[in-house]
Amino acid sequence: MKAEHRVRGLHFRTGRAVELLIGEGRIQSLSELSDQDSGGGLPWLAPGLVDLQVNGCFGLDVNTLPLMPETVADMVRALRREGVTTFCPTVITNSAAAIGQAVQAIALAARRFPEVRAAVAGIHLEGPFISPADGARGAHPAEHVAPPDWDVFRGWQDAAAGLIRIVTLSPEWPGASDFIARCADSGVIVSIGHTAASPEQIRAAVAAGATMSTHLGNGIQPMLPRHPNPIWEQLAADELHGCMIADGFHLPPSVLKVIMRMKGKRAVVVSDAVSFSGMPPGAYSTHIGGSVVLTPEGRLHLAEQPQLLAGSAMLLKEQVAYLTGQGLASLAGAWDLASAHPAELLGLPQAAGLTEGAPADFVLFERKGHALKIVTTYKAGIPDASE
Repeated sequence: MKAEHRVRGLHFRTGRAVELLIGEGRIQSLSELSDQDSGGGLPWLAPGLVDLQVNGCFGLDVNTLPLMPETVADMVRALRREGVTTFCPTVITNSAAAIGQAVQAIALAARRFPEVRAAVAGIHLEGPFISPADGARGAHPAEHVAPPDWDVFRGWQDAAAGLIRIVTLSPEWPGASDFIARCADSGVIVSIGHTAASPEQIRAAVAAGATMSTHLGNGIQPMLPRHPNPIWEQLAADELHGCMIADGFHLPPSVLKVIMRMKGKRAVVVSDAVSFSGMPPGAYSTHIGGSVVLTPEGRLHLAEQPQLLAGSAMLLKEQVAYLTGQGLASLAGAWDLASAHPAELLGLPQAAGLTEGAPADFVLFERKGHALKIVTTYKAGIPDASE
């Protein structure tokens, strides 16, 4: 373990110059510097970003099979350069065998690579227990959508060596409440998403132990009753953490504001990033044969249907910048949505942020207007310079 060392920066919450004393992978102390001691020109300092939903980035994809453990390790390194110190690789709806192969590869990566073991807080299984309805199903393949099955899930969890931490499902299936209760009892977070469930079914899911909403406002039918509807019901459920994609394309600013106000400290920003995140603008072909276009603004859409999104292409730091740029949150507020709040949901010690005794997972970054540029990311006190 590296000997104690000191890191200086502008505290993301106060803007004041501070110094962290780092040792044994933790923050040993935090002290405020005088103007004379700070020396000026310091970068900003904030906790590492925590992303609960990452399908891929920089041409890497956990859903392109067969998934290799090295791909997961490459994702960890790529995300760390973007300020993400903890994340949940997200495996989406597929055949039972394909899901089993993907989660097994992630578990193998965690065994082989210490950096994967340190960064992966668990696997997010998004499907296949989602709504079969068009619209609510989103881009998930209809032929692999299935009702919740505890025995099938346990097989995947065994293949994953217990790493599945979040399951996104729709509670509209018969027997969903029993499945949710079993997941909750086993320590797996159940998230409502890709759903056409009735308010009664959503309330039953919450009573059974669901505690999260997956990309609230997306993965839902385009036309809904004025009220009741699944969005209102999830907003009103105080037990549910509301996850949102704050890229300016998936949700309008007014909806983001409502989710943040309703959920408070249970509001969470997720990237839901796909493999084209971090790639240059242009036309691309997907592994399932479709053509997509990534615009210079970061919008990813189907090539032949520009009105339809093809996933999220903005990582968390860009979403933090979007929230501050739109005046929806302060720097500290936006950063909490992408760091402390998701860490709290997962029960991670990183939820403590920049405090004495907390893990030394933090980033140094520069601001130009509202844009953010990562300078260095620290994981357990070890720096990894941004490229």
